[in-house]
Amino acid sequence: MAAADAEKMLVNARRALRRAEVKAAELVAAGGSDPVAGRPRGRLHRAVNDLAELLDATRRIAAQTRQRVAGTTPPGASRRVSLHDADARPIAKGRLGKPVEFGAKAQAMDNADGVIVDHNLEPGNPADAPQLAQAVERVIARTGRKPRTVTADRDYGEQRVEDALTELGVRHVVVPRKGKPGKGRQAVERRRAFRRTVKWRTGSEGRISTLKRGYGWDRTRIDGTEGARIWTGHGVLAHNLVKIAALTTAESTSSTPRKACRESAPGTSTPRGG
Repeated sequence: MAAADAEKMLVNARRALRRAEVKAAELVAAGGSDPVAGRPRGRLHRAVNDLAELLDATRRIAAQTRQRVAGTTPPGASRRVSLHDADARPIAKGRLGKPVEFGAKAQAMDNADGVIVDHNLEPGNPADAPQLAQAVERVIARTGRKPRTVTADRDYGEQRVEDALTELGVRHVVVPRKGKPGKGRQAVERRRAFRRTVKWRTGSEGRISTLKRGYGWDRTRIDGTEGARIWTGHGVLAHNLVKIAALTTAESTSSTPRKACRESAPGTSTPRGG
C-alpha cells in the first residue's frame, strides 16, 4: 500500500515538473524570465530522482524479505542492504556483538611517525593480501623512495605477498604467515628483530580506531563507493594535518638539545624506517 502511494506521488511529481518546464519555456519565449531556472530546477529534478531511487530500493528490499520468509537466502553479492547506499555490502567480521557489518572495507598504511602514507577503500570484503603490494607501489610512486621495512598483520601473510614486496625493493618484510608455519619459517619469525617489528605494528593498531573515533571513518556521510572514498580521504587529510603539526611543534621545541647532542657526538646518525 505504501509503495503504491509512493508510486502515485512520483508520477504526480514528474507530471508537475514537466508542466512547469513547459510553462517556463512559454514565459521565456514571451520575453519573460524563468523563476526556477538553474539551481532551483536542478534541485527539483534531484528530489524526483531521489524519490525514484528510494522507491526502487524499497521494492527490492521487500522482495528480498519475501524470499527470506519463504526460506530462500538472497545472494550476498547482489543483495540490497541499505536504502540509501546501493554499494553497501554485508561484511562478516566474526565478532560476538556484530558478526556481520554493512558497508565497505578501508585500509590505511602509516609510517614510523604515525603519518598515513596510503589509504584505499573497496566495496565489499576483498582479500587483504593482494592489496599490500599495491599500497607500497603507490607509496613509492608518490615519494620516490622505497621503504626499508614493511610490516602487516597475519591476514597479509602469504609467500606471494613477500615475493611481490621484495621485487619492489623492500629489504625487510615482516608479516607473520597464515596458518601453522614450518620449522624454517618459525625460526625466521622467532628472531629478535622480527618480533620487535611485529610488536611495533601491534602498538600502531590504534590508528584505525583513531580514524574511526575522531576522523569520520566509523560512518560515511556520502553515499556510494566514490562518496565513501571522498569521505575517508578527507578524514586522512585532517588526521595528517594534526599529526604533522604535532611533529613540527615537537621538532621546534627540541631543536636546541638535538643540536647539542649532535655536536657532542659528530659523525653519528640515527636511521629511520620508512
